[in-house]
Amino acid sequence: MQRALAHAYLHRGAPMPTLRSSLGFMTATACVTDGGAQRGHRMRLLGVARAEAVAYVVEELGGPEDTPIVYRLWLRGPRQGHLVPLHAWYELADDVAELRARIDALEATLEPLPGAAAEAWMLSTRIIQRRALRVTGPGPGPGAGADRPIRKFALQLLVEPVSGHGASGRTTVTAFLRPHAQLAEVWSLGGGDAIARVSYSGVPSGPGLSKDTVVLLTSGLDVA
Repeated sequence: MQRALAHAYLHRGAPMPTLRSSLGFMTATACVTDGGAQRGHRMRLLGVARAEAVAYVVEELGGPEDTPIVYRLWLRGPRQGHLVPLHAWYELADDVAELRARIDALEATLEPLPGAAAEAWMLSTRIIQRRALRVTGPGPGPGAGADRPIRKFALQLLVEPVSGHGASGRTTVTAFLRPHAQLAEVWSLGGGDAIARVSYSGVPSGPGLSKDTVVLLTSGLDVA
């Protein structure tokens, strides 16, 4: 809120966008995909393996019948802060029940992390790039087979402490339809570091469904 007010004050003398420029982009790139999916993609933190210096995260793509995606979030080393899928698991198993059993077995060996007050951090977003993708409309009827646009954004997420001092982190995601994001949850790693879960509009279905990412918050990041 403070940043928005400061930005408005600094640019108080700037001309207002014209009706053509403000409405043209919105109407020319409206939501065009079908509403088949009803649930977004949700991430949850399984726990931390201190010896490996990684946190394990699972992404649920819908219901229990859908194949979940397991990730490693690297806490130290050259990959620090990178969220990497566990590809090897999917080369050895193609059964959802077997995969979920492996996830349960892994979770039992991990150190759970306590939750932290999300109010101690604030989320800032920045549009790095915006595009309009062309989507072909299936089925019979007017406009069938015609290319229709859908909005796509490269959206930078920056999570930093409200106090201005302490652990912070950032990443860039691909958002669809609208560049909206929300800081949903934070877990404490100890020593001042933490992991944050951020939700954004990352599934281009219907009005747009939410998708999660996790961000490592560490005092070693320069956010200037």
